[in-house]
Amino acid sequence: MAKPPPSMEQYYVGVDVGTASVRAALVARDGLVKATAEEPVRIWQPAPDRYVQSSDDIWDRCCRAIRRVTQGVEKSQVRGMGFDATCSLVVLDKHFQPVAINQDGVQEQNVMMWMDHRASEQAAHITSTGHQALRRVGGVMSPEMQPPKLLWLKENLRETCWKQAAHFFDLPDFLSWKATGSLERSLCTLVCKWTYCPQEGWDTSFWEAIGLEDLLTDNCSKIGALTCCPGTSLGEGLSAQAAAETQLKTGTAVAASLIDAHAGGLGVIGADVKGLSLPCEDQPMTSRMAVVCGTSSCHMGISQQPLYVPGVWGPYFSVMVPGLWLNEGGQSATGKLIDFMVEGHAAFPQLKILAEKSGEGVYSYLNRHLETMAGDSGHLGTLAASLHVWPDFHGNRSPLADPTLRGMVVGLTLSRTVDDLALLYLATVQSIALGTRHILDTMQETGHDIRTLFLCGGLSKNALFVQTHADVTGLPVALPFQTEAVLVGAAVLGACASRDYSSIQDKKHSG
Repeated sequence: MAKPPPSMEQYYVGVDVGTASVRAALVARDGLVKATAEEPVRIWQPAPDRYVQSSDDIWDRCCRAIRRVTQGVEKSQVRGMGFDATCSLVVLDKHFQPVAINQDGVQEQNVMMWMDHRASEQAAHITSTGHQALRRVGGVMSPEMQPPKLLWLKENLRETCWKQAAHFFDLPDFLSWKATGSLERSLCTLVCKWTYCPQEGWDTSFWEAIGLEDLLTDNCSKIGALTCCPGTSLGEGLSAQAAAETQLKTGTAVAASLIDAHAGGLGVIGADVKGLSLPCEDQPMTSRMAVVCGTSSCHMGISQQPLYVPGVWGPYFSVMVPGLWLNEGGQSATGKLIDFMVEGHAAFPQLKILAEKSGEGVYSYLNRHLETMAGDSGHLGTLAASLHVWPDFHGNRSPLADPTLRGMVVGLTLSRTVDDLALLYLATVQSIALGTRHILDTMQETGHDIRTLFLCGGLSKNALFVQTHADVTGLPVALPFQTEAVLVGAAVLGACASRDYSSIQDKKHSG
């Protein structure tokens, strides 16, 4: 694609498909976000622990968001596009049409979301095989990865889904295919969620051991015969159909994608921190941990050599930062847990009224209310000293790696006041920070040397959440100048695919 004249600004589009919405950003060459847009996506919950979406709905929302952020911009100025998304499973038939993943057979419901835990028994079975491939996922298969989800579909929907399915995509790869028609899969998704090994390819003995040997036929075409590194330019760029749907130029470069947490990690972990007196200054990037915190949280630590951390995913090579190994810890419910605890309290309706009267959001009001409760003592953190939350309401992803764990609250009273709600909120935030500390300590014990946390995502905009993480871990917390770090990370992919830059590391972005 021909470059625009030097006098015209060049832009890159980043698209982030999160749990509940699609967000897009128009990002300039200097890494500054010029425009953003957000579109909601539908979520169905047909049964406990089951969460499904529609790939058609998600793609439609992506197109809407892209059109909104690029309106008023010459289409030749948009040089490249990158996608990131949750690691949800998309099922299509041989005609690339949706295949229902529930017994009710509603065709549009063809995405098994990352947080769908219906395959917990299948995950436990896979773990029980003790296969060597499990060593790269902390020794325990999670129901949030794709092999147990695939096994559940085979065992429970053999006729209506399994036999009809011709393509199983990780959601980030579905989006890049939808944009380009290219079936190349990103190494980020296949390595992190499908047990693919870049050096050896698909491990046939693993799929045979877990009862999914039928996925090995036709050079593994159903799960990915062709692979490439994140940021690779795919196919001939934006297809004619996708160009019409996004109102961009046919052939606009489209990058191989990233999982959303990895895009956030990419967006912050290489930030320039000179002059900020952080302990990671003048230290290698391996001294940093990116914490991508939204509905759930992911803890991304990188290393020069492979480090095996019990209960923590990885080591994965070149899946986020080329040439470096990644370990990924995580908490399955963080923002979702906070919402659950706050919105389920008897005083929540009163809290909403008070927040509306003050002109603040619920959480800004709660943070200020806690400061008032602490008074001049300044000991806000000790207000909940007699109230304790065990935060694994949706299981423990890391480092205990036990999806059967459940949450607990100790120290409840008969109080139903806003004060009581504020204390429960505080205790929940503290429990999440302690979970981060548990992950961090486990990674440090196995060779990581992490000196600074880099937070991004929706919860990084919550001052109490950020301060509590600093207090509990004893580490400084750096926040990105560009608050939409995940979108910047996706746009970095587009910049790399455009070949305006030689590599992901070459694309400098604001910290």
